[in-house]
Amino acid sequence: MRLALFDLDNTLLAGDSDHSWGEFLCETGRVDAVEYRARNDAFYADYCAGKLDVVAYQSFTQAILSRTEAEELARWQAEFMAEVIEPIILAKGEALLQEHREAGDKLVIITATNRFITAPIAARLGVETLIATECAMEDGRYLGQVAGVPCYQAGKVVRLNEWLAESGLSLDGAYFYSDSRNDLPLLEAVANPVVVDPDDTLRAIATERGWPVLSLR
Repeated sequence: MRLALFDLDNTLLAGDSDHSWGEFLCETGRVDAVEYRARNDAFYADYCAGKLDVVAYQSFTQAILSRTEAEELARWQAEFMAEVIEPIILAKGEALLQEHREAGDKLVIITATNRFITAPIAARLGVETLIATECAMEDGRYLGQVAGVPCYQAGKVVRLNEWLAESGLSLDGAYFYSDSRNDLPLLEAVANPVVVDPDDTLRAIATERGWPVLSLR
C-alpha cells in the first residue's frame, strides 16, 4: 500500500492551527492576552525561521492543558474547531485527500502540532492515521509537557519510522506534501516530495531540485 503523507498547517489548512490555538485562547480571555500573544508570536517567528526550540514551545502551549479539566478542554476544542478551524479547511486539500483515497493510498497526517489540537482536525478530514507531537498524560490528565520525540524537523522522520515499524508498511513510492522548510528531512526521505504553497526557503529548494510545487489555496 502506497503512503500519502500530509503536513497539516498551511498545507491542508489555510493557516497554522498551533498558532491559531494561542490566538483563540487570547481572544476568548482564557489567558493573559498581552503576555501570551507576545510569547506565542515569538515562538511562531522562530518556527518560520527554522529555529524553534520545540520542547520549550510545547511546554508553553501545553501548560494550560495541565491546569484545565478534561470536560472544559473538550468544550474548548469544539468551539475552536467550529470557529477557527472549519473556516480555514481548504477545499482543494480535501479534494487531494479524496484523490489519494480513491487511488487506494494510505492517508497519514504528520504534524509538529500536538495531538490535542490536531486529533479533531484529522477526524474532520477523515484521516484515521495521525502522527503528531504527543502530550504527556497521567491518569487522564495532561502533564503540560511533550512525550517522546517531538514530531518536528528530523523528529518527523524518527516518528514516521517508528510508525512504519509498527504498521509493517514502507515508504516505497510514498508522497509527502508540505509547505515548510522544517519538513525538508522528510521531503528528502520520500520518493515523491510535493511542495504546497511553500515558504520562500522551501520554494527555492524545490525549484533547485525540480520538485513539484502545488497550490491548494
